[in-house]
Amino acid sequence: MSEPAAVARDAAVAPAPPAILVVFGAAGDLARRLLVPALCNLARAGLLSERFAVIGVARQELDDEGFRRSLATGARELAETASAQDAWPWLSRRLYYVHGDFTAPDTYERISRRLREVSAAHRTGGNVLFYLATPPNLFAAIAGRLGAAGLVREESGCWRRLIVEKPFGTDLASAQALNRDLLAVMGEDQIFRIDHYLGKETVQNIMVLRFANGLFEPLWNRDHVDHVQITVAETVEVGRRGRFYDATGALRDMVPNHLFQLLSLAAMEPPSCFNAAAVRAEKAKVLDAVHRLTPSDVRRNVVRGQYGAGLVEGRAVRAYRDTPDVAPSSRTETYVAMKLMIDNWRWAGVPFYLRTGKALARRRTEVVIQFKQAPLTLFRDTPVERLTANDLVLHIQPDEGASLRFNAKIPGPSVRADGVEMTFNYRDYFRSAPNTGYETLIYDCMIGDAVLFNRADDIEAGWRVVQPVLDAWAEDRDGVLPVYPAGSAGPPEAETLLRRDGRRWRAL
Repeated sequence: MSEPAAVARDAAVAPAPPAILVVFGAAGDLARRLLVPALCNLARAGLLSERFAVIGVARQELDDEGFRRSLATGARELAETASAQDAWPWLSRRLYYVHGDFTAPDTYERISRRLREVSAAHRTGGNVLFYLATPPNLFAAIAGRLGAAGLVREESGCWRRLIVEKPFGTDLASAQALNRDLLAVMGEDQIFRIDHYLGKETVQNIMVLRFANGLFEPLWNRDHVDHVQITVAETVEVGRRGRFYDATGALRDMVPNHLFQLLSLAAMEPPSCFNAAAVRAEKAKVLDAVHRLTPSDVRRNVVRGQYGAGLVEGRAVRAYRDTPDVAPSSRTETYVAMKLMIDNWRWAGVPFYLRTGKALARRRTEVVIQFKQAPLTLFRDTPVERLTANDLVLHIQPDEGASLRFNAKIPGPSVRADGVEMTFNYRDYFRSAPNTGYETLIYDCMIGDAVLFNRADDIEAGWRVVQPVLDAWAEDRDGVLPVYPAGSAGPPEAETLLRRDGRRWRAL
């Protein structure tokens, strides 16, 4: 780029091709808080073409300048943390707006006209990326209208692609129906089902760490791994999302997407190569191999809870049931923990423990690979009763990196061991700039790399695992719903889930 938005980029990474990004729901929080900062970061890195533009679509009656002002907040917030003030002027001149009802045909006529105008002004060619940053109940309707207007037809060597945000369905049947609706309009290669967790460096690094290191790859199996823990803990409460969350809950909101993505990457077999077809095939096999839960399995191996009033990092948090737009007698879970088994040769007998929740003691996303205990015979005459567990922790947020815990001798005349830890932080080692997690995903979509996106069968495989839990909970309407204090680690029943196996969660 010839303007200040461009900084030195990796010469091995080419800018994305010319394109127009059309964002449905562009006046919403996701666009301001995540998409605009991500686009600024891509511009700073020199990964957006000079012939790039954005068309926002929303119901608010704004003109182009009003739209630019509405998104400037996101750019200012980014500038404070990533020194990206030079990228915003470059991007803002490429922002345009169309207002209209997402279900009205005339809206798509205006979008079509605006595409021609913007393409001519910026010489973007015919490449268009449609981004659905809207409520999920509009996904199928918008895709259908795009198809009816001829906006997803690929002609003259140009591509038309669609990014769909989560949640992708609310159960197995709705996910299957949404897949049918989308695939009736466009091909699977045009659909990019996004999960921003897969844009995190550490999530992608799971594959590199596993398959590029002779230190770890031979140990990554049932012979050496005792169990695996996957945690996505949030300190935030539901806040203003009461209406959405009370109809969704922690299980639907987090498990079939975020947690199962981490599970798939941690447990998958080595793909034949790093292309989309090979990687996504191996991820799908993992979910297909997860042991299906019976109603008795759900009662024994799945824990749910709901936060009550408490303190989170010194901040008073009201009980979930006191949240606006939440039913006073709501039984929606804000916490879920589960034990899953994978019925394949690599992982037979190794439990995978998953947990996620809101209003917890600490914000943390991590994958813990705990290795089996070394024989204690050598230490039978020492004070050591049990050695510190050896575990490899992949830290995903808030700090990205990895740590390895092992035993070392305590200095002194006697032989005493204690646990020590080696830590690697991305920020310290690579001096990586802050990012939203969307940069890699948007760039990959524009270059047509689908490795980090979900395929239709991946989505449905995840819901097949979750559906028995939803069914069991629907039948158990009068069962006890544990309440945990906001600012705690979750309900005690989650601790019991591991304790009865002789294990415990890594402390938050």
